[in-house]
Amino acid sequence: MEKRNNKRKNPPQKTEDNAVILDYLSLGYVQSDMSKFKGKAIAQAIGTDYFTLLELTPKKGVDLEIQDTVYIGKGKRDKIYRVLGKLDFENLTATSRIELEYAIKDIVISREDEFVSFFNNAGPVNTRLHQLELLPGIGKKYMWEIIEERKKKEFESFEDITQRVPAISDPVGMIVNRVKQELDNTTVKKGKQKYYLFTPIPRNAQSRNKR
Repeated sequence: MEKRNNKRKNPPQKTEDNAVILDYLSLGYVQSDMSKFKGKAIAQAIGTDYFTLLELTPKKGVDLEIQDTVYIGKGKRDKIYRVLGKLDFENLTATSRIELEYAIKDIVISREDEFVSFFNNAGPVNTRLHQLELLPGIGKKYMWEIIEERKKKEFESFEDITQRVPAISDPVGMIVNRVKQELDNTTVKKGKQKYYLFTPIPRNAQSRNKR
């Protein structure tokens, strides 16, 4: 019998230990509605464990590079002075929005085993919808192809998925697009978009996303 994780539980609300820099503003924000940070160096980043969007303050004398990974956990930090808090997608700078996809892709590739395990263990969300169908580009036909293949043998890598299920030519891209959908709070989420596979469920969405 194949292994199956029928219902994805929301991960614990833990803090991130590492984050990827999406944008670094050495002179702070220039927008009037963000004037409290004007003149103060600030960085926008994404966590590598839960894809949490964050605002960070660097230590004095430290210049951050876009796409660098920095330690933000407990204990001594080399580059980051303070984690200011979570950041809404709508407040990402233009640079952050461009860099976001690249950062998510690198994170997904670095956690390949974990995301390949998703393809091996994904199960039904309810009687009509399967977790695999929540990935962009996967309908019921391809869902069943994946399920039949994993019954024969669990997938071992992203490349293994594409070789055995040719219709899934870019599993990494599918995950990246799904993560971006989940992070984007600028539109009301309906249908398949209201579920959360890879990021924590926002508090204001929990009541609408009963599993």
